[in-house]
Amino acid sequence: MITYTWQNDWSQDQITALYQSVGWQAYLQDVAKTQRALRASTVLAAVADDGRLVGLIRGVSDGETILYIQDLLVRPEFQGQHIGSTLIRHFLAKYQGVGQIMLLSEAEPKTVAFYRSLGFSPVDPQSYGTALVKDSRY
Repeated sequence: MITYTWQNDWSQDQITALYQSVGWQAYLQDVAKTQRALRASTVLAAVADDGRLVGLIRGVSDGETILYIQDLLVRPEFQGQHIGSTLIRHFLAKYQGVGQIMLLSEAEPKTVAFYRSLGFSPVDPQSYGTALVKDSRY
């Protein structure tokens, strides 16, 4: 059984195991930094019966006008069990009064379809504006 908890104080070992499982190496270059980032964010975690961290969603928000979803990840062996969509739905319910919810994602058709099924739309420069990013993680 999977339980969901609003917890952001995971150990470095738990964080490392989760991020390694999905191949997100940038977060593993400085796990202490990733741990501090999680602690400074709103995190909803998915936890297996054995206490193992199997997924999480992380966001940053002012609680009123903007929510930025930074991470959504689920261990591969737990994917396909609706954990990711449950994490998103709980997160969106918590921030239902926030006017603008944003995220950046891979452009993989499967990933885009997943987010579209949850009500997200690609940014259309003609109707909404242009999304810009300056990434200095690497």
